[in-house]
Amino acid sequence: MTEPWTPLKLLAWAQEWFAKKGVDAPRLTGELLLAHALRCDRIRLYLDFDKPLGDAELGAFRELVKRRAEGEPTAYLVGRREFYGHPFRVSPAVLVPRPETELVVEAALAALPAGGAALDLCTGSGAIGVTLALEKKGARVVATDLSPSALDVARENAAALGASVAFLQGDLFEPLTAGERFDVIVSNPPYVPTGELAGLSREVRREPSMALDGGADGLALLRRIVAEAPRWLAPGGTLLLEMHESHAEPLPRLCREAGFAAADARKDLAGLWRYVVAVAPANG
Repeated sequence: MTEPWTPLKLLAWAQEWFAKKGVDAPRLTGELLLAHALRCDRIRLYLDFDKPLGDAELGAFRELVKRRAEGEPTAYLVGRREFYGHPFRVSPAVLVPRPETELVVEAALAALPAGGAALDLCTGSGAIGVTLALEKKGARVVATDLSPSALDVARENAAALGASVAFLQGDLFEPLTAGERFDVIVSNPPYVPTGELAGLSREVRREPSMALDGGADGLALLRRIVAEAPRWLAPGGTLLLEMHESHAEPLPRLCREAGFAAADARKDLAGLWRYVVAVAPANG
């Protein structure tokens, strides 16, 4: 008689299979996919570790394993990704939120005064803008994106998490009302140099190219943001931009040339140059 497939047995099998296929965090990936297939949380997998699974459950899990081994991101398969302690829905229409971007959010929260206004450009899933609204009660948060599909996801996240964010469809600052001013402008724009796209992991290459491709040197959109941001910032306001590590020198220089009083690059926890903080003149 064939032994039944239990959560513990399936996790051991998936871990070994993912390791052979070069999938990152093979055990965690198996747990996330099995919990999704069984519609439970990861703790339940171990509470019911010896419970035999039915054919439908096995089929659903094996299909998820197959797709993940072929390079489909785990976040797309399960439809969500945690960011700053909150569950965000994700889909192939948006970039998967990264832990490194949480550092940009922390810097934005530190710069955003109580009752202030923040603008999130290229919002994607809404991870940055929604988090700012959740963590800084009373702040006015506006978020823009060129992609209507991305904004649909962002609006769903804001509604599900109870965040008040005004979402506008359009190219960077284009949908804003003339004369608006923000204490903080933050963005995780496309910044990967075009020549590096082919060398990204197969998982990242499944994400929307318009959220990744930053032009020949990765600065195409960043140049536009830096040039246009001063007219939308309040006196002494802060611009925060996630960037490619090769931008640690040119991006702060672009900010200073655009009239910012100060601009400096900062590293992430892995020691890689990750984002720039630029401060507008206090006299406007």
